[in-house]
Amino acid sequence: MKLAFSIATRFLKSSKGQTALIAIGIAIGVSVQIFIGSLIDGLQLSLIDKTIGSSSHITIQPKGKENYFEDNDEIINKLRKDDRFTAVSKSLDASGFVLQDEETYPVLMRGFEFENANNIYKLDEKLIEGNLPSSSMEILLGKNLVQELGFKIGDKVSFLTPDGRYMESKLVGVFDLKVASLNKSWSISTIDNVGEIFEKEGSLSTIETQIEEVFDADIIAKSLDSYLQEFELESSNWKVQNEELLSGLAGQSASSIMIQVFVLLAVLLGIASVLAISVIQKSRQIGILKAMGIKDKDASLIFLFQGLLLGVIGSIIGTGLGISFSYIFSTFVKNPDGTPLVPFYLDIKFVGLSVAIAIASSTIAALIPARKSSKLNPIEVIKNG
Repeated sequence: MKLAFSIATRFLKSSKGQTALIAIGIAIGVSVQIFIGSLIDGLQLSLIDKTIGSSSHITIQPKGKENYFEDNDEIINKLRKDDRFTAVSKSLDASGFVLQDEETYPVLMRGFEFENANNIYKLDEKLIEGNLPSSSMEILLGKNLVQELGFKIGDKVSFLTPDGRYMESKLVGVFDLKVASLNKSWSISTIDNVGEIFEKEGSLSTIETQIEEVFDADIIAKSLDSYLQEFELESSNWKVQNEELLSGLAGQSASSIMIQVFVLLAVLLGIASVLAISVIQKSRQIGILKAMGIKDKDASLIFLFQGLLLGVIGSIIGTGLGISFSYIFSTFVKNPDGTPLVPFYLDIKFVGLSVAIAIASSTIAALIPARKSSKLNPIEVIKNG
């Protein structure tokens, strides 16, 4: 085996141009695999983050037509002790109206525990003016609604409930959720304030959560349902509510895999064809080696080792190129606001798998020329020159 490896390295060194050509082909194939794979993964993570990064992954709500349920610390404590959950927050929602110059504007009043809700909605990052409510009777309004009604920080905002009750709250902050409909229709305050305005003290409308593994939302939600039944509650998850997004992500993944497969096939054919030519070029040397006593197995190993070495060299170069291309793309291709169009993302497992596949493929591609070399008749090769 050592002899076959030594001869393989000599053959590669003696045909430097040919060796460089194959190594570059493998490097390009690996770099395209890593670049496309990292690009698609980064794009998917970006889409998921923008779509559900600041929203509830699993939401617990009352069954049937009920809108509210009694606040229950047992459920909250159970969820917070579960390592699968990264955030758990109570919320109390109620529909009402903002009064301005005898005009009414429909809003959804959302009551949060800000310490916990901030882990989901990143409200402190979404504030463009003012502060989060620190006491009852303080509220946040969206940028679009504030602009339309001409409110300023410190103004009193009048609310009218569906049953005709009238309450005032102080505007302490303005948020921008990057969604015009939410900026115009959401009013955010403490749970206590919303409970007082709508006479729902001690009630909740939902328990909102985020989990570590976002794609396990449906599995985790299903595992909760049997426990929630005794409280007449049920769960919903983001995957059910975003089927079109999941379909798009699946399509992206399939496209990425197809591109990588065709690139891999092109590399395989290139390696096999070049090494097959190499067998013909080196047939005289192989014939002499066989005449000197080298076994057919060792003659085959020469080309298998060539494929292995070329795969290793090409994979190392290709990995460097693929990671560099991904970083350059994320650095220089940006959105109008200066953020990366696709964030840089590097999955070490994916890179390792790409390298392993490239090395295995280049070795497998060498099987055909290896088999051909083992069948060479030394007498005929030397006789025919």
